[in-house]
Amino acid sequence: MDYTTLSVSIAGKVATVTLTRPDVRNAFNEKTIAELALAFDELGRNEFVRAIVLAAEGQAFCAGADLNWMKKMAGYSHDENRADALALADMLRTIYLCPKPVVARIQGDCYAGGMGLAAACDIAVAVQEANFCLSEVKLGLIPATISPYVIKAMGENAARRYFLTAERFSAQEAHRIGFVHEVATVDTLDEVVGGIVKALVNNSPDAVRLAKELVRDIPGKPVTTELLADTADRIANIRASAEGREGVASFLEKRKPSWLN
Repeated sequence: MDYTTLSVSIAGKVATVTLTRPDVRNAFNEKTIAELALAFDELGRNEFVRAIVLAAEGQAFCAGADLNWMKKMAGYSHDENRADALALADMLRTIYLCPKPVVARIQGDCYAGGMGLAAACDIAVAVQEANFCLSEVKLGLIPATISPYVIKAMGENAARRYFLTAERFSAQEAHRIGFVHEVATVDTLDEVVGGIVKALVNNSPDAVRLAKELVRDIPGKPVTTELLADTADRIANIRASAEGREGVASFLEKRKPSWLN
């Protein structure tokens, strides 16, 4: 597929999706949204890909919505605005539900909808110079479409502050509130991301996929008989699976599992 707002490359078992509009700080428009949804859908179904890195060119990771796109939206009807928002929501959900683990490589500022992109990923690494901002209320808007992912990533208490104040905050603060997992220097960013990706691709592909589902499904549920049965079924199923049997056998036999060959 030929993309116009991003690029996709695959090296070994790792795919990299790179936003390629540095002249507009990688702000997205309807084309970027459609291409991101397509790229992650295709990579999620690619049996050779074990992990995906979401990256960007230039000084900013993503500045949110493109100004020209915002000008177009200013004239939209309610139904047009709703359809537009649903396209963004679908793209974020495609990243969030991608069966492959996704790592956000945040090399610069991450604002508004860009924070939604980062939050939809499983793991986020940011350079220490990056700034973050949920700026919507300054424009008379709210971060509605990105809120399911951003609130999960930073927690309700931090979201209450930054949704309401639209304050800009540092990578160190993003790490403190749990929005990003690691903060790196410019020189060590690729090393840190690479280390995480290496850990991901060394693990059982089926187990990683099912562990990702587990993290999505379990939080917030009461510890009921039904939940206990659900978790027991999940471990029983994977213990009896080909990769589950191979993983245990390789450990006991002190050899590499087949997925590392």
